[in-house]
This record gives sequence, C-alpha cells and structure tokens, in this order.
Amino acid sequence: MKKRIIGNSHLEVSEIGLGCMSTTSAYGSIVERQDMISLIRAAVERGVTFFDTAQTYGPFANEELVGEALALFRGQVVTATKFGFKFEQQDGAPGDVGLDSRPEYIKQGVEGSLKRLRVDRIDLFYQHRVDPEVPIEEVERMSYR
Repeated sequence: MKKRIIGNSHLEVSEIGLGCMSTTSAYGSIVERQDMISLIRAAVERGVTFFDTAQTYGPFANEELVGEALALFRGQVVTATKFGFKFEQQDGAPGDVGLDSRPEYIKQGVEGSLKRLRVDRIDLFYQHRVDPEVPIEEVERMSYR
C-alpha cells in the first residue's frame, strides 16, 4: 500500500483510509459490532493505516468501536477524530444538541475521545463543523496545546 504524508505534520498514512462512521449504523441497517471490528482489523491486515471517526457518530459509540478494534495495532495505525458538537442526555442517551467549540468544551472532548479510543494521544483531532459562536482564533489556539 502506498503512503502519504498529511500536511506539514510528518504523519504518514496509507493512501487508502477507512472512514468508520457507518460501522455503528450511521446509515442503513444495524450492523453487528463484532463484524465491524473484524472489518476494521481486516483493513489493517491489508495495509490500511488511517482510520477516521468522530465524537458525534453514535454519539460516542463509533469512537468506542474503533478504539476496541484498533487496540491490537497501537503504534501501527493513525486515528483521526473530530470535535465540535455538544451532547446532552436525551431519553437516557447522549444526543447531539448543536455546535460547541469553546476551548473548555474541546478539552472535555479530548479527554472523552482518549478514553473511548483507548489511547494516550490522538493522532489527528480536528473541528467537525465551524461554530459561528466561537472565533476561529480561539479554536486554533487550542491546536497548539
């Protein structure tokens, strides 16, 4: 599998990546969790090293699935996840209630993503949707911490 460097980061990934959103039923029918874990692991075995998820997929369920699936491959793969949505309990489960890219909410999001992905660092963490209530300069400053 050919590799590429993302931006100026020196982060090397496979040219083909796997967007994992639909592995937790974002579209279509409900899928078996173990089947999706097997699918993600099969992608690694075929040379895929770049996996994309987000806090809002599920919410949170997709990061948990990706974290479990890739736990065997730490140091061999690159995981990207996204922030920028606010979640509150709705009918006993977390629900997406709008945008929130305030620095304190980004920090909270990082901590949650680290746990769900079962990692001590996130390879690529980026804003899912621009929050018009938060100046982009505030969001950008968070990327250097």
